[in-house]
Amino acid sequence: MSNFLPNSLVKKLGVNPLFDTAEFIRVHEEGKRATAIRLNPLKLKECPFSTGGRVPWCENAFYLNERPVFTLDPLFHAGGYYPQDASSMFIDRIIRKLEIGSEPVYALDLCAAPGGKSTLLNSSLHPDSLLVANEIIKTRVNILQDNLTKWGNANTVVTNNDPSAFDRLPGYFDIMVVDAPCSGSGMFRKDSDAIDEWSEANVKLCSERQQRILAESIAALKTGGYLLYSTCSYSEEENEDIADWLIETGDFESIEIVIDENWGIEYTKSVGHGAHGYRFYPHKLGGEGFFITVLRKVAEQGTFNRKRIKPEKSDVPKGILDTWIVNVDEFFPFIHHDDLYIFPKKYENDLKYLQNVLYLKNAGINIGKLNRKELIPSHALALSNVLNPGFQSLELSLEEAQNYLRKENVTLDTVSSDMKGWALAKYKGMSLGWMKLLPNRINNYYPKELRIVNL
Repeated sequence: MSNFLPNSLVKKLGVNPLFDTAEFIRVHEEGKRATAIRLNPLKLKECPFSTGGRVPWCENAFYLNERPVFTLDPLFHAGGYYPQDASSMFIDRIIRKLEIGSEPVYALDLCAAPGGKSTLLNSSLHPDSLLVANEIIKTRVNILQDNLTKWGNANTVVTNNDPSAFDRLPGYFDIMVVDAPCSGSGMFRKDSDAIDEWSEANVKLCSERQQRILAESIAALKTGGYLLYSTCSYSEEENEDIADWLIETGDFESIEIVIDENWGIEYTKSVGHGAHGYRFYPHKLGGEGFFITVLRKVAEQGTFNRKRIKPEKSDVPKGILDTWIVNVDEFFPFIHHDDLYIFPKKYENDLKYLQNVLYLKNAGINIGKLNRKELIPSHALALSNVLNPGFQSLELSLEEAQNYLRKENVTLDTVSSDMKGWALAKYKGMSLGWMKLLPNRINNYYPKELRIVNL
């Protein structure tokens, strides 16, 4: 047995005669982990690092030969890619095999921070879908919003609610992703503190909490909708047993996803109802411990009256967005606390529904503040995928870009004499944020709360 892994956990896993206990212990003692990133397909077409190959179950995802210092890479801050454990990228495979992304859907990422799965959904689903990314913990919702801001899409709402709040949106979502809080055994290599915190009693508590989260939110999924339930735990009580429990309620049926046996993913069937599950072990593939199952709601689910809400008169000055964003007619603008936002016009009523029952942290893209009739552009606009591509910009070297991200003074010899006013700071063609070009200086408008430290 291992000297540091919980013996009771290792023993349970070893009951399976096909489980290689020695290899499982070895990879944890060795501690070497795979590094993977997933590209933002709307911003970056090629991997900027030396790769060890593609992640086979996710498009636009790569293993890296070495782990870079992401904090010092301007492309990371520009939203060009997201560093994510490869195991959890399997959601992309599910969406593509079930063809969920072939048409616009309503999607909910219930336990979303820090944002890996939300940004994946933003890329894998149909671009005209509506994504609600929720995080219950207030201290974690800001990082969720920051990561979705970097991703740059306008079809996203960030919420900060207890899962039970979604019970007030019955039959609303086509797909729910529930990456449930768990005992964390799959993260033992990544977080050694998780080993000290693990216990069989905690597994039981987590299983009960997972049932509560699902019981109080699952009404939000429509009949025929898909539930993607996952954990970073190895314990059956938090995985296969939860799938069995959902099937026992009579509301769900299990869905199988075809996988390649060469990937190293372990296919399981639950003892009770034969629910299909997919286990990821670090000694068998390039990723951390992970479990996921897919269920389809078969019970009849009522919904609420989606009556058309009369649009309110807009306070947004006419034409103010014309020079800033593309396809301006596809969005409706609104003002909230002196900030100007845009949101997809097709979901204008939906935003009202969400506002009525949830606390919204952010909706759409914050365009900026209105100062009389002048727009002071926001950082979110600079990183968005709706910004007018013809906007004036300045290309920075790596050193200049890093200084910009530290919010230091920017001095450039390449500024044309006829350039003035707002300009984008760019690195390798990707927007980092705003600068303002004045006759005798350049003002750096990178948000001070996001600036990087000197490493």
